[in-house]
Amino acid sequence: MLPTHHPTAKPHNELHSETISKYPLELRDRAVRMYRTSDPKPQIKRLAGDLGVHPETLHCWIRQADADAGERDDRLTTDERAELAALRKENTQLKRANEVLRTASAFFAAQLCATRRDVDREVVKGHFRQAVVAA
Repeated sequence: MLPTHHPTAKPHNELHSETISKYPLELRDRAVRMYRTSDPKPQIKRLAGDLGVHPETLHCWIRQADADAGERDDRLTTDERAELAALRKENTQLKRANEVLRTASAFFAAQLCATRRDVDREVVKGHFRQAVVAA
């Protein structure tokens, strides 16, 4: 769990419910809580070794928890990351839809041009016939 001292703090499992991780969310939450509540602050390398995780992994968990709690502004929060991923996915879908519409538009425009050419030929033939008959 993220610390409850911040009004927007959410339980970690709510934020990462769709994330597949090598480590259980409970371990991640416990590790961050252990780091934050220790006084003096333990060395990340030592705490990571005690928990059986890589030090950089623990460091990333702590930084992300800080961002989610509003204590850092140099990284996106978990909610912002989720929103960004959703927007990128939507953007990709819209690009695909736009390409389909562009292709369909070109197809129908070509069909329309062909139809107009055929109609124009018949009109010209009709005028030519009228001119020959009139002469």
